[in-house]
This record gives sequence, C-alpha cells and structure tokens, in this order.
Amino acid sequence: MIEKDFFLEVRTFSAVLSALVKIKKFDVVLSLFDEMVKFGLKPDVYVYTAVVRSFCEMKDFVGATKIVEEMENDGGCELSIVTYNNLIHGLCKERRVFEAVEVKNLLSVKKLKADVVTYCTLVLGLCKVEEMEIALDMMDEMIGLGFVPSEASCSALVELLRRKGMILDAFFMVENLVKLKLIPTLFSYNALMNSLCKCGKLDEAVSLFTKMKERGLYANDVTYSILIDSYCKNGKMDEAFDLLHQMAEGNVKATVYTYNSLINGYCKLGRMREAGSLFSMINSQGLEPTVVTYTTLISGYCREEDLGNAFRLYHEMSGRSIPPNTHTFTALIGGLGRAEMMTEANNLFNEMLEQNVIPNEVTYNVLIDGHCRLGNTVKAFELLREMTEKGIVPDTYTYRPLITGLCLTGRASEAREFVDNLHRGNQNLNEICLTELLHGLCKEGKLREALNAFKEMAERGVDIDLVSYGVLIYGALKQRDTMNLSLILKEMYKRGFKPDHVVYTSMIDAYCNSGNLEEAFKLWDKMMDDGCTPNVVTCTVLINGLCKAGFVDKAELLCKGMLASESIPNEVTYGCFLDNLTKEGHMEKALELHKSMLRGCLANTVTYNILIRGFCKLGRMCEASELLTEMIDHGVFPDCISHSILIYEYCRSGKLHEALKLWNLMLTRDIKPDRLAYNLLIYGCCINGELTKASELRDEMTRKGVLPNLVTYKSLNYGTCSINSSFGGG
Repeated sequence: MIEKDFFLEVRTFSAVLSALVKIKKFDVVLSLFDEMVKFGLKPDVYVYTAVVRSFCEMKDFVGATKIVEEMENDGGCELSIVTYNNLIHGLCKERRVFEAVEVKNLLSVKKLKADVVTYCTLVLGLCKVEEMEIALDMMDEMIGLGFVPSEASCSALVELLRRKGMILDAFFMVENLVKLKLIPTLFSYNALMNSLCKCGKLDEAVSLFTKMKERGLYANDVTYSILIDSYCKNGKMDEAFDLLHQMAEGNVKATVYTYNSLINGYCKLGRMREAGSLFSMINSQGLEPTVVTYTTLISGYCREEDLGNAFRLYHEMSGRSIPPNTHTFTALIGGLGRAEMMTEANNLFNEMLEQNVIPNEVTYNVLIDGHCRLGNTVKAFELLREMTEKGIVPDTYTYRPLITGLCLTGRASEAREFVDNLHRGNQNLNEICLTELLHGLCKEGKLREALNAFKEMAERGVDIDLVSYGVLIYGALKQRDTMNLSLILKEMYKRGFKPDHVVYTSMIDAYCNSGNLEEAFKLWDKMMDDGCTPNVVTCTVLINGLCKAGFVDKAELLCKGMLASESIPNEVTYGCFLDNLTKEGHMEKALELHKSMLRGCLANTVTYNILIRGFCKLGRMCEASELLTEMIDHGVFPDCISHSILIYEYCRSGKLHEALKLWNLMLTRDIKPDRLAYNLLIYGCCINGELTKASELRDEMTRKGVLPNLVTYKSLNYGTCSINSSFGGG
C-alpha cells in the first residue's frame, strides 16, 4: 500500500498493530508506530493502547509513560480506561504495584473511572508482592462499587491470607464471596482446607469441604488427600477410611500419597495389620509404593519390635530398586537399638555410609541412645565427636541419653561435669536433661550434689518443672532426709507448684516401704486437703504397704472404699492381696481370689507368676506347672519369669532334666531368656555336675548379646571346684 502510494488511514494501522500485539510481535508494533508518525497520521486510542502494551511487555516503562502523556496531551484523542489498564497490568507484572496504584488513583483527574479489570489487576499485583492490607482495601472498594471480582483475584487473596496465617479471615472471605454468588477456584478451597488442617482446625476444614460440594465444586484427589492426612494425624482412622470409600464412589482415583497417609495413621496407633492391608491395596490398585511408603511401615514395625517384618520390607525395597533414604536407615537403626542389638545397628550404619546415604542428627541420636542403654558410653561419646566433626549439630535429644548413660553406669558426677561443660559452651539444655542428671545423682545417694545442680540449673535459666521436684523428693525419701524433704516441698510451693498424684504417691510409697504407715496416712490426708483425689495407683500403694505390715483387714477396708469411689481396684491392687496370701502360704484363698480375678478379666502374667512362685515355695511343683498351661488357655502369655521360677525350683530339687525340658519349651515359644534366666540354669547345671552344659549356656548367652556377670562366673567356678574336689577325693 505504501509502495503504491495508497492513502493509509489510522484504522488500517490500528488493525495491524492490534493483530501484532496478539501474536506478541511488540518490537514490530513500535517500529510501525514510528512509520505512522512519519506519515503524519494522528494515532487513535486503539493505536495508543497497542503501543503502551508493547512498551510494557518490553519492560520499557519510561516509553510507556511517554506515550500515555502524548495521548493525554492530544486534544483530539478520547481517553480510554483500557490504555491505563494495560499500563497498570505491565507495572503489576514487574512488581511495581505502588506505581500501578498511583496510576489508578489519578484516573479521576483524567475524568476516567476504574473498572473491574483495573481492580482485579491491582488485587492480583498486590497479592503477588504480599501487600495484604492494600489488597483487602482494594477488594472492598471494588465490591462496594458493585463490581464482581474475578475468580483469579479472589483465589489470590484467599491464598495470601492463608500464607499469612490468617486462616479464619480467609475462611470468612470465602463465605462472603459465596454470598456474592462468586465461588473461588478449587485450588483456593484446597489451599484453605490445608491451612485449616495444619492449624488444627479440622472441623472447619470438614465444614468447608461439605459446603464446597453443596456449591457444585467437585473435590479432587488433592482435596481428599488433605482431609485424609489430617484425620490420620489426629488418629481418626474410621473417618479417614470413610473418605477413601467416598473417593472410590466418586470415581476419584486415590494416589499413593493418600495411601501413605492412611498407612502412617495406622502405624502410629500400632495397628500394623491394617497398615499391611493398605500396602497390599497399593499393589492391587496398580500404584507404585514410594520410599515413604516403605519407611513408614518399617518405622511402625520397629516401634512394635517386629524387626523381622521391618527387615523383610527393607530387602524388598532393594528388590524393587527403591533406594532407602536417611529416614529408612534411621528407623531400622533405632529399632535395633531398642532391641539392644548394637552390633547389628553399627553394621547397618556402616552399610548406610557405603550406600552414600548421609546420616542426620536423628541417626546419630538413636545410635548414641542405643549404646547408652547398654552402658557403652565410650562408643556413645565417640559418635558425639564424629557427628560434630561432620558439622552435624547435637541437640537435647543427643545429650539426654549421654547424661542417662553416665548415670546408668554409676558416673553421675561425670554427668554433672558434662552438663557444666555444655553450659559453658552455651549449649542450651532443657528440663528433661536436668531431670535425668538429678535422677542419676539421687540414685547414687548424692542428694546434696543434686540440690546444688538443681540450684545452678535454675540460675542458668533452665525451666524447672514438677518432675524435677519429684526427682529431688525421691532422692530425699531414699536418704530418709526429712529436713531436705521439708525444704524441697517448701521451695516447690513457693514457686507455685503443688504435688500431683505422682509426687504424693511416691512419698506415700516411700513411707510404706520403710514401715512408717502413720506418716503415709498423714500424706494421704494432706493429699485430700490439697484437692488431689487419690487415684488407683495411690490406693494400691497404700494397700500394698498395709498388706506387707500385716494389716490385711485395713487393706481390705481401703479396697472396699475404692469400690465405692471412682478409683476401681485393678489387677495390681488385687495382686497385693494375692502376693500376701502366697507369702503366708494360704494357697487355697489365693486360688479363690485368682478365680475372681479371672472372672473380672484382671488376671495377667504377673498375677500368675505370683501364684506359680507360691506353689513352688511350698514344693507343689505339679500345681505350679499346671498354672503355666492354664495361662495359655486363658489367653495370658507366660514370660521369662514364669519359666525361670519353675526352672530354678527344678534345678534346686535335682530335676535338671525337667528344667532343661522347660527351657527348651520357653525357646520354642519365642521367649528370649534374660541374664537371670541363664544364670539360674547355669547354676542348676553346675550344682548337678553338668559343667559342659553350663559352659555351653555361658557361650550361648554371650553369642546372643546377653552379657555374663559375676553371678555367672561364680556359678561356673563353683561347678569347676566341685568337680575338682570330687576327683581329688575331697
């Protein structure tokens, strides 16, 4: 047209420029605009708008502003809000929202009014830079003018409120928007429900979910996953499972993440059968389990001390090419530590390093805890040094087992020195660490040192709690130090603490054990005066004290009083009477009580063991043996003690064959013998001249990680000396 000298109209340029903007050829728009000016054509509002848009897209706001000024100075051009909206959009896109707001505020000077696009653009821009207050004001202003905000602007504002922690404000905003017949997007609902769940407002999230469905918005897999996860975290597994069924009914396919939440919920409750069933469902649904799925199940099995299933899954992961992560190894190492299998735990830790999986502070913490449980503080402190060298920062969960481990091995003073060094190094310890230290010192009879440590910790700003006072009270009672006991109680009351059930019960128990029932009953009265009603444990402690002192009639009266109150006697309470009857040799009365306990479903392994011991003491081995069988018939499982009582009596009466037979029966029942059980059988073998068998048992216990002690070697020495004496004619 130019080459042929056709007359070019403004509308021709306007049409071409608008089309070029649509295909984002912004540089060509500006080039053609320059051509137009050369031709001496006067731009119209559409041309100006296209040029402003192009300058904004090319982030040249100086050029955009110049064009707007030209347009305003062009007396023949009618101004349009569209042009300004383009400038506002460009500024907001580049986060220059305050300049954009200023453009909107000056519109009235130009005799223009902001429209719904202006407001929605500004709300989106303000939300982008998290200017929440101005965004809310802009939204209110828009609604006040009768404009209906876009879903995008509503969603952005709801999301911003959610991120700022203003969950209820976001919730009410959704409600208000519904009244305007404007429903935010599903994303907003999901985001808001997620925040409500994270803040513990599950009921509000469920309410929003219900209203969402009523308003015609269909929940997707994300919606369901959010609620299912929250239900699981709150232990509401039935409700979570109902939602899984709702998903199926609504043809919403559950993802592996939904199943992971359910598996985690069941694992935390120790319901491993249900968790295992869900794992099978993952496979049957054609979904692929993730490392999280396996790790969650492994953690659950480890907590339930089912290491067999935990390691089965660990090996299954390798078979499916799912590499274990730090959390997987940490869960397994923790499980081995709790089972006191530290050799295996160390081997697995090395395997973890070989697979280039980086341990974190929790991994080291569970390893340290495991070694401290076995009293191996040397290895535990080596691990502490190793983790700090690797730049892993220890925390209170690291220090607590180390303090406990030192105290466990009779080195409470070293534990105190360790705590002092930590404080000098500005390491903050909590009241739990302090309590462990106090308990260790009190256990060793170092009450004065414990009181000094307590005072120093309080001065260092460690939060003192009732448990700390309880430990000091235990220490004073152990030492029978009534003066310090009085001072501790006085200090406790001064700090605003009152003894609770635990503290009162421990004091009453201490006086009962020392035979001072008069003081025990004084404390009972004081407890009542303090408004701390004695519970079943307190009552049982006092009943036990009365039985031991021979006041069985008074114990029975107290027990009857319990029946009339809310503190219903339990198996431990009745066990006190059972223990007294068996010690006095009243086995027929003991059996009558036992039958009553069976009817009330109160009989357990401990009460059966009391009866077995009573019959063994009287040499009535047949009846004791029958009880062992009866236990299983009544669904009560015998433990190591149940078998050990009988094994000892068989050994003592020269029936080693019966003892070994019972030992093998115990092993077939998958009951692990402890050190006492081994020592009893080793002693039995030695006194019956079976020294080879005794040595075999000593080797077996060592192999199984049960360390022999002085009693073990004394028995073996006794057996060796007896045989040598026999050969020497001694």
